[in-house]
Amino acid sequence: MASTKRLAALLAIASIVVGACGTSGQTASPAGESVAPTTPAASAEVTPAPSAGAETYPRNETLYTTGKQWGPPSTWNPLDPNAAMGTVGLQYESLLLYDPLADTWDPWLAESATWTDPTTYTIKTRSGVTWSDGTPFTADDVAFTIGLGKIKAVGWNIWDYVTEATATDASTVVVKFSDPAYQEWALWTYDKPILPRHIWESKANEDILTDTNANGVGTGPYKYKTAAEDRMVYERNETWWAKAALGLEAKPRYIVDIVNGANNVALGLLMQGGIDLSNNFLPGIATLVDNGYVSTYFPEAPYMLSGNTAWLVTNDKKPPLDDPQFRLAIAHAVNVPDIVNKVYGNIVKAADPTGLLPTWEKYVDTAQRDALGFKYDPAKAASLLDAAGYKKGGDGFYTNKDGSPIKLTIMVPTGWSDWEAARDVIVASLIAAGINAEARIVDYNGLVDARNNFDFDLVVNNEVQISNTPWTYYDYMFRLPLMEGAGKNRNYGGYENPEAWALVQQLDKTPVDDVAAMQAITSKLQKISLTEMPVIPLWYNGMWSQVSNVVWTNWPSDGANRILPATWNGYWQMGAVKMLTQLQLVQP
Repeated sequence: MASTKRLAALLAIASIVVGACGTSGQTASPAGESVAPTTPAASAEVTPAPSAGAETYPRNETLYTTGKQWGPPSTWNPLDPNAAMGTVGLQYESLLLYDPLADTWDPWLAESATWTDPTTYTIKTRSGVTWSDGTPFTADDVAFTIGLGKIKAVGWNIWDYVTEATATDASTVVVKFSDPAYQEWALWTYDKPILPRHIWESKANEDILTDTNANGVGTGPYKYKTAAEDRMVYERNETWWAKAALGLEAKPRYIVDIVNGANNVALGLLMQGGIDLSNNFLPGIATLVDNGYVSTYFPEAPYMLSGNTAWLVTNDKKPPLDDPQFRLAIAHAVNVPDIVNKVYGNIVKAADPTGLLPTWEKYVDTAQRDALGFKYDPAKAASLLDAAGYKKGGDGFYTNKDGSPIKLTIMVPTGWSDWEAARDVIVASLIAAGINAEARIVDYNGLVDARNNFDFDLVVNNEVQISNTPWTYYDYMFRLPLMEGAGKNRNYGGYENPEAWALVQQLDKTPVDDVAAMQAITSKLQKISLTEMPVIPLWYNGMWSQVSNVVWTNWPSDGANRILPATWNGYWQMGAVKMLTQLQLVQP
């Protein structure tokens, strides 16, 4: 039975979570409606109630997760970025794994993968691997999957620089390049899944994403079992190759991923052991960690690993935001310490002025950053505006240089409570610095439409995730030519700097093991970003991960098992799959 102390903690935390709702995760996601939490009944362990008639699973064989899935699972197509949690990583696997915490690569479906000359990449596939239908995995599967990149609907651009991918024998693939994009290719090798040719060859056309692929055939540690409106269920693949090859065995027999709902419900289930791992933002979690009721990656602030940078994107096509000095003034005006301390309760960290994530620390030119970087300093913001020729009107607010009023609006999606609170801090900061501003209330779809059509002043965005390379960050910031329409996912502010874009392309064509060359290029890019401020880094969005030790233990942490503790897209291939092999049942 749950202790009286646990129930008391739930009652105490209730006051914190009233009015709070879910917000941005590995990708910023819409929230459920805010409702007041109820105190759950005492119980040693609680299982999320399945749909009527749904199968139940032994609690000591089942891992319950939540945090990735917004809405009922509807596709298990590994080429679809909206595929159900675990489709890629648990069911379909990549050639390599990349560990961003250790900055190391692990052979996975590839036993080895090396550049044998500057334009030739040779892959040796792992022997003894079979697809879940018993068909042997071979080099043909790898060459076929690379070839799928020629299909426009798949959305890969690898054939911009790949010229040939050939299975020269049953275990060898030779990939030829014309002008290698080393950074992009390295990302592809761990981020993208390998598909079975014997299943997908007949589907390899522009309609390939229409196949929902329920109960698909993969090589991974889990197989599709069933799905419902509120959950996705996987069952362990008892013939997973890694057991014999690497001595790895997934411990839970079943994984049940619960569709995200109201955060107070998730918090109650987590407290009682009904949810084992929550990858949602949960308000008040620091209080629960400090009192020993749940665990996080770090035992104290910031509690979470950093998963992405939250930016203030400026519309660089619109006066006065087209003025770098005005953007720098905004950077100094925003009270980021209040966002970190008051909005998030110290479960996030302020971003480095370069915006580079902590895992990219070795690429930060610290001397240049210290000389050119910004910090919260309203007096500095005022001096920048004054020096740039902006003057205050009779209302105390700065005006444009022609004397016309300035009134900026800032957008975040309605319902993302932490971002709404951060937005309010930003608005208050700008007003205090003499820059008139107000919130623009808009739902997620409305925000995307406005942002992608330059119909905005300021918008918070966090779409660059942790990865093996800072190239992804700079491609996001400086991408040219400017993208248009619904597919726009880079350079939302419209900043145009051909010199910076040339450096980004140079970085892309730099081998990933040439760290010195990468550092030299990123230093130049940082100088441009720190002086031009095309986007303003504010804080590191947390890799939200709260775990219960009621049923399972030995979770990833800073002290041991330094593994990413997230179920979000792409994270399984960055080593999170190993978390499942390290879990241990709590002994009765």
